[in-house]
Amino acid sequence: MSDPQLDAARAAALRFVAEEAGFAQVTTIDRYGFPVARTMTAFLNEDWSVDLVQRRTHARLAQLRRDPRTLVAWIGGPAPGAANEHPHVFDIGRLPPRGVFVRGTAVFTSAAETVACYSRHVSAQRAQGFTRAPLRDADQVVADLVGVHLEPRRVRLEGFGEGARSFDWTLPAHDLRFPPEHRPQGET
Repeated sequence: MSDPQLDAARAAALRFVAEEAGFAQVTTIDRYGFPVARTMTAFLNEDWSVDLVQRRTHARLAQLRRDPRTLVAWIGGPAPGAANEHPHVFDIGRLPPRGVFVRGTAVFTSAAETVACYSRHVSAQRAQGFTRAPLRDADQVVADLVGVHLEPRRVRLEGFGEGARSFDWTLPAHDLRFPPEHRPQGET
């Protein structure tokens, strides 16, 4: 049975990420077991999976190979018409921000998948007039960039419901039988 409030929140969250949120905060686990967050471009898909394309030099790639559990979050201002008439614990005189949180398992993509993802997103950006990033051909993408696909496990939406209502749901997990340290991650 469908929940109309959840359906509306999901649609609003997808629009928010695509049209308004901009950068995401991506959290990985470092070699000491601590979360490490950084801001980067991340692309949310309609199935709640996330695509990342980044330069090969980033430390997060080693972190993802070691432990593929990842959190990607988009945070932004309160929704138009938001209210917080009944704070649960503290009243700080502000409206809660909107947040889309996707927790899942990172899987490195093939060279062909990385090129396709890069091409799709760079074309969309350039069509909107965003042309300052270097334009790479397929060979440069393979040489310079790495693609990662986040298979979603759990999604949380905040600020898309009435008052302080949030929404959480779990998605079918891929290969959860294995702890992260035993999930094979191919070299890229």
